[in-house]
Amino acid sequence: MTMTLRLADCVLVLRPDDDVGVATRDLQSGTELDTLVVTQSVPRGHKLAVRAVAVGEPVHKYGQSIGRATRDIAVGDHVHSHNLGMDDGERAYEFGTARVTLPTPPGPVRTFDGYARSDGRWGTRNYVGIVTSVNCSASTARLIADQFRGRVLDAYPHVDGVVALTHDTGCGLVPTSEGAQITRRTLRGYADHPNIAGLLVLGLGCEMLPAESLLDGLDLPADKPVTTLVIQETGGIRRTVRAGVEAIEKMLPAIDALRRTPAPVSELVLGLNCGGSDGYSGITANPALGHASDQLVARGGTSILAETPEVFGAEHLLLRRAVSRSVGQKLLDRLDWWKGYTAAGGGTMDNNPSPGNKAGGLTTILEKSLGAVAKGGTAELVEVYEYAEPVTARGFTFMDTPGYDPVSVTGLVAGGATVVVFTTGRGSVLGCKPTPSIKVATNTATYLRMTEDMDLNAGRIVDGTATVASVGDELFELIIAVASGGQTVSEELDLGSDEFVPWQLGAVT
Repeated sequence: MTMTLRLADCVLVLRPDDDVGVATRDLQSGTELDTLVVTQSVPRGHKLAVRAVAVGEPVHKYGQSIGRATRDIAVGDHVHSHNLGMDDGERAYEFGTARVTLPTPPGPVRTFDGYARSDGRWGTRNYVGIVTSVNCSASTARLIADQFRGRVLDAYPHVDGVVALTHDTGCGLVPTSEGAQITRRTLRGYADHPNIAGLLVLGLGCEMLPAESLLDGLDLPADKPVTTLVIQETGGIRRTVRAGVEAIEKMLPAIDALRRTPAPVSELVLGLNCGGSDGYSGITANPALGHASDQLVARGGTSILAETPEVFGAEHLLLRRAVSRSVGQKLLDRLDWWKGYTAAGGGTMDNNPSPGNKAGGLTTILEKSLGAVAKGGTAELVEVYEYAEPVTARGFTFMDTPGYDPVSVTGLVAGGATVVVFTTGRGSVLGCKPTPSIKVATNTATYLRMTEDMDLNAGRIVDGTATVASVGDELFELIIAVASGGQTVSEELDLGSDEFVPWQLGAVT
């Protein structure tokens, strides 16, 4: 005798008027549910039709269109790339019609233990950074940083490490071009980052982006020791390595003498990113992160949503939260830039999701974006920034970045993020020195498979053992603990140097 299952026990229907639900277990063709029969096998995390949809009609999830049916969809069908395509219809834009001013939570002011910088900002880590002006100085920077690996820093327990921030550009660029300006802004953002307590700027000497230009006009804190070395002037690689090591050795005692002291959480800048998303991302980890973001913003802190291609299709929801039409227009302007950019490359904005995203149950960029913006919670949108631009506003903000994870997070850190939370459904192993990266799994299967690479399991929300709010509260406490010095799993593995990947744009001559 076949047992009939309850739809609610194996499918999540997120809104009453949705046409699809998300399977919380593998459903085989012929499975009888109390309200329908599964006509096609539906993998866990994928979509099951709970309403019939005619060809050409929109398919709704999250109460929004995620695409149009490319063939008739019957109740019980698996809904994915074979019967769901892009919805290119215009979305109605409203500015500031859904603004929410979050109330200040009751109780004492929440604090974290951070490093006070003389310019009034607070760091969550104490790194020496080697910022390279050009790829030609990358190997030299790594040779210097390698001298501080292993037990050599044991005498300096309050120094988190020496990180070589190397990249693939810095020369062959038109100095006034958009690409050169982005590279320069990114490098200056890292040089000025509050998690960088000491700085060595390293150049070759003949590049388009001279080492000295990375510091011109930059108002660095008075208590940040800075040395600039140019390989050609210093006498080659070996002499530069010796000079660089000597310069850093002189910095270490003063940096190690710094101590963590309590600061209000309003001094934290939280970067929000996702990668390897799946059908659960917009149901578990992303809204839980949105809850944590709201908790921080309500206490006067700052959070930064990013990945512009992954808000396409959900931008109308952000515009409703904009504090002004001008702020909302900045977001639309960046989306228009991206439409032109992708078209020039022979693509469209719906080239995203990736194959891994689709294997995890996501079909269109509209569906992916509606889940991605959940990371931003409900707070009003106070400002929109270009890539790697210094984030100075307090509250919920947006930064224009690509969806490619290392490039996106590099922009967030350059903008000043002192903690990053990274949600993932398929699994991510990203670190981002000098900022700690907290990894949150969207589903329990991924968490168990990659336990040593995940900091938190949001899959418990689908499992029914936790709620979005409870996981969001847990994540907020984890953010405070990590900001206070608690290690993330990526930091335990010393990850984060190779993931410094500035966005490269423009012609190289």
